[in-house]
Amino acid sequence: MAILFNQDKKVFTLQTKNSAYQMKVIDYDVLLHLYYGRRLEDCDLSYLIQNTDRGFCGNPYEVQHDRTFSLDYFPQEYPCFGIGDYRGDCVRIINPDGSNAVDYRYRSYRIEKGKYSLEGMPAFYGEDGETLIITMEDKDTGMLLELQYGVFEEADVITRAARIINGTKGTVYVDRALSLCLDFMRADLDWIHFYGKHAMEREFERAPLTHSKQAIGSLRGTSSHQQNPFVMLCERNAGEDWGECWGVNLVYSGGFYAEAEVDQFNQARLVMGISPDNFCWQLGPGEAFQTPEAVMVYSDQGFADLSHKMHRAVFDHLIRGKWKEERRPILINNWEATYFNFTGDKLLRIAEDAKDLGIEMLVLDDGWFGNRDSDFRGLGDWQVNEKKLGSTMKELVDKVNGMGLKFGLWVEPEMISEDSQLYKEHPDWAIRIPGRPGNIGRSQLVLDFSREDVVDAVQEMIFQVLDSANIEYIKWDFNRSITNLYSGALPPERQGEVAHRYVLGLYRFLENMVQRYPDLLLEGCSGGGGRFDLGMLYYSPQIWCSDDTDAVERLKIQYGTSFGYPISSVGSHVSASPNHQTFRTTPFETRATVAMAGSFGYELDLNLLTERERSKVRRQVEEYKTYYDVIQRGDYYRLTSPYEGSRACAWSFVSRDQKECLFCAVVVKLQANPDAMIVRLKGLCPNAKYRLEGTEQVYTGSALMYGGVLLPVPGKEYESWRYYFRQIEEA
Repeated sequence: MAILFNQDKKVFTLQTKNSAYQMKVIDYDVLLHLYYGRRLEDCDLSYLIQNTDRGFCGNPYEVQHDRTFSLDYFPQEYPCFGIGDYRGDCVRIINPDGSNAVDYRYRSYRIEKGKYSLEGMPAFYGEDGETLIITMEDKDTGMLLELQYGVFEEADVITRAARIINGTKGTVYVDRALSLCLDFMRADLDWIHFYGKHAMEREFERAPLTHSKQAIGSLRGTSSHQQNPFVMLCERNAGEDWGECWGVNLVYSGGFYAEAEVDQFNQARLVMGISPDNFCWQLGPGEAFQTPEAVMVYSDQGFADLSHKMHRAVFDHLIRGKWKEERRPILINNWEATYFNFTGDKLLRIAEDAKDLGIEMLVLDDGWFGNRDSDFRGLGDWQVNEKKLGSTMKELVDKVNGMGLKFGLWVEPEMISEDSQLYKEHPDWAIRIPGRPGNIGRSQLVLDFSREDVVDAVQEMIFQVLDSANIEYIKWDFNRSITNLYSGALPPERQGEVAHRYVLGLYRFLENMVQRYPDLLLEGCSGGGGRFDLGMLYYSPQIWCSDDTDAVERLKIQYGTSFGYPISSVGSHVSASPNHQTFRTTPFETRATVAMAGSFGYELDLNLLTERERSKVRRQVEEYKTYYDVIQRGDYYRLTSPYEGSRACAWSFVSRDQKECLFCAVVVKLQANPDAMIVRLKGLCPNAKYRLEGTEQVYTGSALMYGGVLLPVPGKEYESWRYYFRQIEEA
C-alpha cells in the first residue's frame, strides 16, 4: 500500500519508492501537514511541532485559554482565509451572508485503487496509482472540501487537487481556489523559477527564500512566455547531483499563481494554483468547483534526479495516444521558407526536396485558408483557399502522400480577425468589453471559448477540413494574450468565471479532437513556448518550444525547459542561417545538434541548400532515427550550464539500461591558445566498457564519468560535436 492511515494516531502517510508525505488530524479536527521528503517508515512526526504561546497569534475559539494552539504557525495542509492564519492561503469563500471566512475541519477519508480523474480537465492517469480523498467540512456553514491525492509509488510522484462543494442553502462565491500548499518547518531554501518573454522562454532563475512573499504567475489567459507553472524549492547547496529539492508542476494551461514565503517563525510555505486575480466562481447549493491538478516530485539527489522523475512520470502517466510510443515523423515546415507567399506548386517542390532528403512530413503553416494573405485578416474563416493552392486540400494532400510524405496543417482556432467573414457574422463571439474599443494583438482578437456555441462552431469548421483529406498532424497555435476579459454569455456576477471557463472550453475542443482523430499528431504552440505546460501535453505530446530557432539562443531555452518537461515534448527544428530572429550565423551541424534535443525537424527553404548541406541533412535524418529511442526515452543530463561561464554547453542522453549514451556539446566561447575543454559524463555503468561510434576507441564508464571527454580544439565559432557511446559485451 502506498497510502497508509494510522487510525490510533490519525496520521496519513503517502509513500513512494523514495519519498514520503505525511499529514495528521489533531485536536479539534485540524489537519496539519507534517512532512514531505525522503521516505520514512511508520512514524508520527508531529513531535517536531513546538506548541508554545508565541504572542499575538490568534487561537480558535474552542481552545479557550490554550494559547499554544494557533493556526498562525501550525504547518497546514490546505490553509483557509479569515480564520487566523495570515500566511498565503489556498481557499477564500464569500458566504451567503457576505462574510469571507471558511474553516475546513477533517470529517472523513477514503482510499481507492487507481488514480482519480478530473472531469473536463487533464490529469495524470494510471491503474498502478492509488487515490486518497480527505473530506473536510466547515461545521458552521456546511461548506465541504475534498482534498484529492494520487500516489504513483514506482514513479516517485504525488498529485494533488481539491474540490469545493457548496453545502449551504444559498449561493456562495469561490474567490480563491488553489491546488496545493506545502509547508516546511525550515527556511534555508532557495526558490527556482523559469521566467522569460516571447522568443526567450523559461530562463533559469534562483534566489534564496526571504521573509517576504515571492510570487510568479500569469494573467495572460495562458501559462505564458513570461513565467512557467513549474517551480522548485531546494536546500541552499543543492545542485545537479546533490541536495534536497522539491518540484511542483501545475497541470493547467491558463492563468496561474505560485507564491513562496518565509514566515515570522522561519517556516517556509509554497502555494500554487489558478490565478486568483479576476477569478470568482459562483456556486449554487450542491454545486462544486474542481481545481486543476498539481504534481509533486522530491529528490535528495539533486536536480538531475528530480528532472528524471518528472520526465518519466509525464511520459508514463500524462502523455497519451499513438504518438506517445511511436516514432514521430521528421518534418519540414514551410513557414520560414515561404511565409504567406506560397502556391500549391511551390509546396509540392518543397515536398519533392524533402522526400529526396529523407524528411517524412510536409507541414503547411499559416495562410492556407480564407483571405489569409497576411496576419491582418482571415482568422476564423477555416475554409480552404483553393484558388491559392490551385486545388482542393484533398488533391494537394494526395499528391504529397503520393510522394511518400505525410501531411500536416497549422491552425489557430482560438483567434479571429476583424477582417473575416466570421467576424462580420458574429462580432459578439470575440472577447471584448462592451463600450470599449479593446486591445488587439498581432492584429487579431480572441474568440470567446468560454461559450459552448463558439467552440462548437469553430470545431465544426476545423473538423470539416480534417475530414476532407489525410491530414496526420496539426500545429495548434495561439498568438496573443487575452485582454478585456468579458463574455456576453454570462451575467455580471459571473464574469469572474470567464478565464477558467475559457480553458475548459479549450480542453473540451482538444479532447474532442484527439478522440475523433486518434492517429493525429497534435503539436501545441503559442507564439512558440507561451503555453508550454502539462495541461497541453495531456492532449499534444509535443509543444513548439520557442519561436526563436537560433541554435545558440535555444541552448538556454531548452536548458530551462528540461528541468520540468521531458525532451520528447520539445519541438525543435533546424532553421536558416543567418537566423531569422537573431541574424546570427551558426554552423549547419550545430543547428542539428541543438534541434536533436527534441522532436526533430526543419524550418528553412530546402531549395537554398548547397549540395554539401543536402548531404548533411540526409545524414542528420538517419542519425536522428538511429538515436531516437535514447533521445526520447533516455535520461537527460545537463552536463554544463549555459549560465555559468563554461566555454561549452554540454548535455547527454543515457538509456535507462545504461547501454547507450549520446553526448552533445556546443562551443559558446572561443579562446586564444585555449585551455583543454573536458566534460564529465553522467549516468553510465562505471564497470562497463563503451565504444565510441565510428572508432575503435573503448572507454570504461568510470573513465567517461570521472575522467571525462576531451573536446577537440574548436576550429570555428559555435562548433558542436555529437558522440555516441554504446556498451560492448565482454568476450
